[in-house]
Amino acid sequence: MKKVLVVCGNGLGSSFIVEMNVKKILAELGIDAEVNHTDLASSKSEQADLYIGAADIVEQLNDGTRNVVGLNNLLDNEAIKDVLRSNL
Repeated sequence: MKKVLVVCGNGLGSSFIVEMNVKKILAELGIDAEVNHTDLASSKSEQADLYIGAADIVEQLNDGTRNVVGLNNLLDNEAIKDVLRSNL
């Protein structure tokens, strides 16, 4: 099963909202994946198939080995849908 990790600065507000939207969109697309949210510091030690978050934060995870996608608008569900279709 694929794992999606939604990341924000504190791991409380925006990442939780995006996590809920990701789960809803995955259900619409019929894709089975584990989805969690966390803060930036914790995400550096967690393994996932896809890391999603605000572009200015999640890009700090891009070490050339992780699949990292930054969103310009965290509430743009069409952009999230495109990211999930392209990366899972």
